[in-house]
Amino acid sequence: MAKFKRILLKLSGESLMGEKKYGIDEKRLGEYAQQIKEIHDMGVQIGIVIGGGNIFRGLSGASKGFDRVKGDQMGMLATVINSLGLSSALGAIGVKARVLTAVRMEPIGEFYSKWKAIEAMEQGEVVIMSAGTGNPFFTTDTGSSLRGIEIEAEVMLKGTRVDGIYTADPEKDPTATKFTDITYDEVLARNLRVMDLTATCMCKENNLPIYVFNMDIVGNLRKVMEGEEIGTLVHN
Repeated sequence: MAKFKRILLKLSGESLMGEKKYGIDEKRLGEYAQQIKEIHDMGVQIGIVIGGGNIFRGLSGASKGFDRVKGDQMGMLATVINSLGLSSALGAIGVKARVLTAVRMEPIGEFYSKWKAIEAMEQGEVVIMSAGTGNPFFTTDTGSSLRGIEIEAEVMLKGTRVDGIYTADPEKDPTATKFTDITYDEVLARNLRVMDLTATCMCKENNLPIYVFNMDIVGNLRKVMEGEEIGTLVHN
């Protein structure tokens, strides 16, 4: 029995690189698709937002001389490329997936609306919501917070390369300890970079819990849905 009925799954674009230095690693993409299929088969309604950091990141582009607005628009298009890749991988293993875009670009994807997304999920489709919020100066973290709240998800599952939230960066500080759960207020007080400030505050204000876990270990997504405590829960 799945712990949640409807989720927003936030995937890292950088994790899609897998063993590569750039772009999409087909092996990692296939593993993600298989993990998503496992929980889809449990009857979970799934909305997904993917970052674009494996292709282009607007903020780092701006530091190299790109206009920030154009850089962010390039980042939005990077998320569309990743979303198309994931929808293709899901389709290949028999899972119906639909790509919605925050910026009009038919026939690449349908223009996003809350009701279209919910209707598709209720019909058993995995809905991949791309192009962030459609606006510059907002990250895909904020995009996933917004979409999670809009589609009335019970939780945002943030699949990362680490197994939760620590008191400090565990790769740099060997004394860092992991939280099994933490409040939004404590995240903000400790200045822990779970997500950017805008995204964190949106989730706090709208009471959307976040569960941070390592998506790169195959089988972890199913474990989260079965209630195993393998990550960190952020809540009010």
